[in-house]
Amino acid sequence: MISATLGMLEFMSPSMCCTGRYLKNLEYEVCYVRNFTDVDDKIIARANELGEDPISLSKRYCEEFHVDMMHLHCLPPSVEPCVSDHMPQIIDMIKKILDNGCAYQIDGDVYFSVDKFPEYGQLSGRKLEDNRAGERVAVDSRKKNPADFALWKSAKEGEPFWVSPWGPGRPGWHIECSAMSATYLGYSFDIHGGGMDLVFPHHENEIAQSCAACGQSNISYWIHNGFVTVDSEKMSKSLGNFFTIRQVIELYHPLALRLFLLGTHYRSPINYSDVQLESASERMYYIYQTLYDCENVISQHAVQLDNVPPDALDCITKFKNEFVAAMSDDLHTPVILAALSDPLKNINDLLHTRKGRKQQLRMESLAALEKVIRKVLTVLGLLPGSYIEVLQQLKEKALKRAKLTEEEVLQKIRERTAARNAKEYEKSDVIRKDLATVGIALMDSPNGTTWRPSIPLAMQEQVAPTT
Repeated sequence: MISATLGMLEFMSPSMCCTGRYLKNLEYEVCYVRNFTDVDDKIIARANELGEDPISLSKRYCEEFHVDMMHLHCLPPSVEPCVSDHMPQIIDMIKKILDNGCAYQIDGDVYFSVDKFPEYGQLSGRKLEDNRAGERVAVDSRKKNPADFALWKSAKEGEPFWVSPWGPGRPGWHIECSAMSATYLGYSFDIHGGGMDLVFPHHENEIAQSCAACGQSNISYWIHNGFVTVDSEKMSKSLGNFFTIRQVIELYHPLALRLFLLGTHYRSPINYSDVQLESASERMYYIYQTLYDCENVISQHAVQLDNVPPDALDCITKFKNEFVAAMSDDLHTPVILAALSDPLKNINDLLHTRKGRKQQLRMESLAALEKVIRKVLTVLGLLPGSYIEVLQQLKEKALKRAKLTEEEVLQKIRERTAARNAKEYEKSDVIRKDLATVGIALMDSPNGTTWRPSIPLAMQEQVAPTT
């Protein structure tokens, strides 16, 4: 057991959530904190529109968020604080900043004075003179410096408020994160994550606040994920190119969505497209079908893993080394997904080729290969409770996208079989092609014809070949 406890804050993307699983796999103790902002200008405005209490509205959306994270197999946090439950800690931090001369009061508002913190801009590399005030919000003429930001906002009509030494009000956005992270992780912890758009000003302000309150803010690693884009534009409600997780998983399996997200390094932008999701779905089906077939064969034999052939051991060692190197190199999940190809191919060779089925210690090789793949999928958050259950769900999603029922596909298979028996090969080919066009691939074998999900024909040219 490694004695260090890893403190992590604000992981959101599946790639970044792999951090916790990977560190636990390395036998670190992990304290993972994910905080909720349930007091915010936009939340208050939306609640007023709906005639709803802002805290109740936030709680409802937090619960919905939990459902989405569960679908995506994201690791649950060790603790999940909300702003509304931490007002004493927030107020206490603001007091410390004021006592240390790094903030000032104006009419019930409290502002952080960036001029009192010479290191301001150290994370983003931006200088104060580079910041043009007034571009996103109106400049408050009462502030000593246009870059000064609110620690406490005085109460306004129709807004929730809390009692403070400066009068009734609520906290600014930045201070709440500093106060909650300090409560559960201290002023120095290991990893702080978030979106690329939070580097400035949010995370920059967190550093300034924490240093002003206690003299330090030592974060070992800042990790920021890239944006989701659609046709190279950032996904956003304002552009009308916005998709929710719920909308996506209506047609695609949540694990296929997770695989798609892991296929891009977390710092890079992810270009959302149906083509890429189709590709991820097909890949997911191949992975789970291979492991299901392997599991079925192994279950029929008593297998000892202390006598694995050299060829399988070499493949396993190479895969393990690639996994550790890629994860240790800034969570390079796309490299690991590509590296899965070799052990999966080895399993399929041992299961289905004449040469593979004749290999000595075949069961030992299959069991060892399946074990290492299962372990890696666990770290990636891609291991399902049941292979066969997810395979069936992937088929159901494919039928939904194709706008067909299972019985309609089976009827097409019967019609094609009849056409082949009657040597009407042109008709047989048309049926196969019609199904392939909507993402249903037919698989012929001596035991008959089955089907599996595939990338629709029109999309196949847009997908890079899988190695």
